[in-house]
Amino acid sequence: MKSKTLFLILLIAVVAAAGGWWAAKRSSHQHDSGETNANGARTIRFYQCPMHPQVKSDNPSKCPICGMDLGPVFEGQAGLSENLVALDSNAINVINVQTETVKRQPLRRTLRVAGTIDDDDTKHRVISAYIDGRIEELFANYTGAEVTKGEPLATFYSPNLLTAEREYLVVAQSQPTNASPEIQAENKRMLNAAAQRLKRLGLTDAQIAALAKSDSTATQSKIVAPMSGTITERFVYEGQYVKEGDKLFEIADFSTMWFQFDAYENDLAWLKVGQKIQVTSPSAPGKIHEGKINFINPNINDPTRSAKVRVEIANPLVERDGTMQRELLHRLYAQGVVELSFPETMMVSRAAVLNAGGEPTVYIDLGDGVYEPRKVKLGILGDEGWQILEGLEEGERVVASGNLMIDAQAQFNQGGAPVHHQDESVEETKTFSSTTEAQQKIANEFFAVAGKISDALASDDFKQFNEHSAKLHTVLPALSGAFAKDERKNLVEKSAISKSLSPSFTYWPS
Repeated sequence: MKSKTLFLILLIAVVAAAGGWWAAKRSSHQHDSGETNANGARTIRFYQCPMHPQVKSDNPSKCPICGMDLGPVFEGQAGLSENLVALDSNAINVINVQTETVKRQPLRRTLRVAGTIDDDDTKHRVISAYIDGRIEELFANYTGAEVTKGEPLATFYSPNLLTAEREYLVVAQSQPTNASPEIQAENKRMLNAAAQRLKRLGLTDAQIAALAKSDSTATQSKIVAPMSGTITERFVYEGQYVKEGDKLFEIADFSTMWFQFDAYENDLAWLKVGQKIQVTSPSAPGKIHEGKINFINPNINDPTRSAKVRVEIANPLVERDGTMQRELLHRLYAQGVVELSFPETMMVSRAAVLNAGGEPTVYIDLGDGVYEPRKVKLGILGDEGWQILEGLEEGERVVASGNLMIDAQAQFNQGGAPVHHQDESVEETKTFSSTTEAQQKIANEFFAVAGKISDALASDDFKQFNEHSAKLHTVLPALSGAFAKDERKNLVEKSAISKSLSPSFTYWPS
């Protein structure tokens, strides 16, 4: 119950220190205002605890929670709202309450992502066999080889292709020079038809043009690269027979690569097509590749609740080990940094917002040590703060540090005691209001550490959290000896704060 302990000690310090100041302040205020009856005496509506506003009585008595005298509330006075939390100056200093002004300012965020380098699949090509035949010789005989457009990949023997080449040569070499225009047109039509057949069988325009100028009697044809790129797959070997449609090679153009990463739902509000991103890879330390987001997949992956985001980056050839290779390798792990910004908006710091139970709340500083909880509607989360859509006005002051402790006091105020007492006698409840000076000193030491830990948690400062939490090993044993177990148990059971703490925290020296 380590977490419970933190809040309980907070309450001890606040309750013990705040009573006198607030009672005096309220009493002074009430004597300066209020209505009087015919005899000049003021009419008392009811009595109320200044520390626990939910405790009211028709007769003067003591608060069953903190033991303080209930103060009078006169006709014409509204009384103390049950939602308010009042602290004296000592308590404010102990829990290090700090406030900030709500204002409009740009919201920024640095998004760090991880993904992989993949090839641009719009520049991807599979080379298949156009006709049955046999692979005689391979020129691109390993994956990763760089090839240029028109470069031969293999020699290929096919009787059907060889027959078609011979037919084309016969037509090309028998073109009459002094024939009538009708005959020349017919011969040209036959030549084009023969060329179209060769193209359907896999020859390129350059190969067909070279064939027409040769008297070659070769029995083999060449399979050439249809594009420049890198061999990513090789499916054949020398001497292998292939059928029409069989895969021979797979080529990808690595001159432009895609950096793809998963963006979670809460990050999608920040990302837009065209945003710049800096990509780095462990394979090229210190090298930054600039790119832009060119696609955000609208389909959410249900198990991970994320969408694929694609960034296009250039991938030039560089010399490596005496050969020219691409700077970024295929399917490489990489990291990206996106500097994001949002136009000026209403904003508070991250630490100012408490979000227990899914109800975002901030505490408004009303002055004179009085704080009011306010429900707010949150927008997007930046590096330093939350966007506020509803609930706050520009210029209001909110608690940015110590609000966790104030919230603990507010929950304590609302738990355990009757809301209204009539003529019933008020049973005194044993509390920590009678702590000794030594107990207060021990509690204050622990509370100072606890406040630092809560601030570190609220601001996601892991280093500060480790630094201050290490001090708990010194102050917790002292606390264990200063307060009885029955007292702690009694206070926990009577306060609503016990319901908000995780039951998994069981550390408390018995």
